Amino acid sequence: MKAGNVILEKLKEKLKESLLAVVPIIVIVLLLSFTIAPLSASILLCFIIGAILLIIGMMFFTLGAEMAMTPIGERVGTCMTRSKNILVIIFLSFFLGFMITISEPDLQVLANQVPSVPNAVLIFAVASGVGFFLVMALLRMFFNVSLPGILIIFYAIVFILALFAPDHFLSVAFDSGGVTTGPMTVPFIMALGVGVSAVRNDRHAADDSFGLVALCSIGPILAVLILSMVYQPQNASYHAFVMPDISNSIELGNLFFREIPAYSIEIAVSLLPIVLFFSVFQITVLKLRKYQLMKILIGLIYTYIGLVLFLTGVNVGFMPAGNYLGRMLGAMNASWILVPIAMIMGFFIVKAEPAVYVLNKQVEEITDGAITANKMGTGLSIGVSLSLGIAMIRVLTGISILWFIIPGYALALGISFFVPKIYTAIAFDSGGVASGPMTAAFLLPLAQGACYSLGGNLFTDAFGVVAMVAMTPLITIQLMGIVSHFTVKRKEMKMVLAKPSKAFAVLDENAIIEL
Repeated sequence: MKAGNVILEKLKEKLKESLLAVVPIIVIVLLLSFTIAPLSASILLCFIIGAILLIIGMMFFTLGAEMAMTPIGERVGTCMTRSKNILVIIFLSFFLGFMITISEPDLQVLANQVPSVPNAVLIFAVASGVGFFLVMALLRMFFNVSLPGILIIFYAIVFILALFAPDHFLSVAFDSGGVTTGPMTVPFIMALGVGVSAVRNDRHAADDSFGLVALCSIGPILAVLILSMVYQPQNASYHAFVMPDISNSIELGNLFFREIPAYSIEIAVSLLPIVLFFSVFQITVLKLRKYQLMKILIGLIYTYIGLVLFLTGVNVGFMPAGNYLGRMLGAMNASWILVPIAMIMGFFIVKAEPAVYVLNKQVEEITDGAITANKMGTGLSIGVSLSLGIAMIRVLTGISILWFIIPGYALALGISFFVPKIYTAIAFDSGGVASGPMTAAFLLPLAQGACYSLGGNLFTDAFGVVAMVAMTPLITIQLMGIVSHFTVKRKEMKMVLAKPSKAFAVLDENAIIEL
């Protein structure tokens, strides 16, 4: 009975968090639809129902991730590190990275958007890239290697390859790095890092528990860039988004009821490898008690329900609204209004990303409250807001993504040498985390719709939104780290200066007494 009450209280808490995250987006879209960008009744109804599903889905997912995905990842990471067998760590980390990436629902979306490359080839290549970089990330933690140096080497390789890749593949390649670190991947990989760091017990262990997502985000970019050169596709085509046309409530219901079974199967297939791996690990190594095992199983069920509802709401309700809004705003005489509107949306929409919640909580716990979830949320919101402004400038002007990506990453990597290690790792993790399904299914369609109305090239101008969202938090979070670092140093200096004066006061008082 007590356990039931605890779960009920937790669900209420998660519902409140979901409402705070999603309601601002609903308000912004409704304001636009009733003023400058009117939506059809079909699209507006789909959006409202999608928003309800999204709120309920976030509630279940965040609780499920807390109860299941995080404990599984931490226990697996702890067991791997305690084995101290490098071959075991390499094999298991590659296998886990490969398996979880194939489980990521957003990877299917990416595969359908890349022309002239078979879906299976792309999925296995991207999954191999993530697996390889998860090996690199865990070995970095195991041998206590500095993160900025590794990031500079691999991003240098990325940008060299980008010079030889077809133009229409650049944006898709950089988008892939953010899309594949989504709601399935992030909780598990971040918890894996916490589990590994828990065994190390040195002063840099907490700092190194972050950075896994940062390195894993590089794998998909390299994989898509290499594939673009191997396949050398010439004809990249984009199919215009088909808007829902609903005449009555039954058709509206059928639209959602038809998609829920499809996403139920997709998420079941996605979760199955994780469940099977955990089952084998439980039987052979973990041997958890019945209560712990039941808690994790209930958490997996909540994760499943949450992801099904979340993805149904986002893809059926939010995607058409985002695309249609983009078309309406792009068709206006004052199309520049796209920039401030996208920035406002970006500020709030990142709060609705499921994996962002996991990151913020993890950061608060690992730093013992020194970096609060609210501070992280504010830093991410500012970063994503800036990125959406830049993305819409690209849509309006057609400027190549390299003009923003290269200076942006150069600045982020340059700052990393002057920031405390933990802020660099958190910042580069946050880039992949912030660019999840909400970005892919609402902001990317918004850019595509605007680009369609403006007559631009969708592959070179509209794609790249996810990449921009993944880049700017690297800078804002590190700048936040610099400010925080100097604030702490100033407080310490004040305390040091204050101590001698007190000591002198005591000496003077003693001298007076003696006299």
